[in-house]
Amino acid sequence: MIHLKNKEEILLLKKSSILVSKTLGVLAKEIRPGIHTVYLDRLAKEYICDNGGKPAFLGLYGFPNTICASLNNDIVHGLPNKKYLKEGDLLSIDCGVIMNGYCGDQAYTFSIGEITSKQKHLLNITKKSLYRGIKSCLIGGYIGDIGYNIQKYVEDNSLHIVKDLVGHGIGRKLHEDPYIPNYGLLNTGEKIINGMVLSIEPMVNIGTDKIKYLNDGWTITTFDGSLSAHYEHNVAVFNNCTFLLSTYKYVNLALGIEFDKEESKFYDILL
Repeated sequence: MIHLKNKEEILLLKKSSILVSKTLGVLAKEIRPGIHTVYLDRLAKEYICDNGGKPAFLGLYGFPNTICASLNNDIVHGLPNKKYLKEGDLLSIDCGVIMNGYCGDQAYTFSIGEITSKQKHLLNITKKSLYRGIKSCLIGGYIGDIGYNIQKYVEDNSLHIVKDLVGHGIGRKLHEDPYIPNYGLLNTGEKIINGMVLSIEPMVNIGTDKIKYLNDGWTITTFDGSLSAHYEHNVAVFNNCTFLLSTYKYVNLALGIEFDKEESKFYDILL
């Protein structure tokens, strides 16, 4: 069942989403060779709790940590550990917050030091595919439109979308209906209507789209060991507008890069 949100609820969702965005910004300042992800996990929990929230992932379905830290060929749900990051690694961090009874959920893939042109291509296309999906969140359109446009952009750029993992609605619960595949056909699936709040999160592999589960019971990795990337935003559809509740502004500031031109089309245009 899809839970539609009113303006007051969307504002609360935005506060939670911004706390996640700020948390990613705090972590971005610390991510470098020689740091391990247990440290990042502790830092995220401390920052979230000090700023009026609580970690949404911690204890959810039994998950033991505040962040998912997925390294290189890990796609999602990686467990923080004491393995040190090194030059050339890719690290996808997914983080969630509960504040005032509402959730925020966001992901970003970080590059550690210098990376190859192939890695840069993976990150660039995955992030741009996210915005292709966001552009498809139009009242009167369909959930299938989101997946279709993500998949087409990814495959047109010789990469592979993960089909076994999906985005989702978000609200009082972290995972709500509708589920949002990152592939599909135009004019299929649930109709997009006023009040929907969605977490759109393409996961893209250099190699096969097939996945496998590690023995830790959580980490999902690429079947062939190829590299993977993951980006996620929270998106609201309201009053015939599409806008972001989350932002990469704080990550960009921490990394010293310009504000995303794609993001600026959707952020703070309403409310």
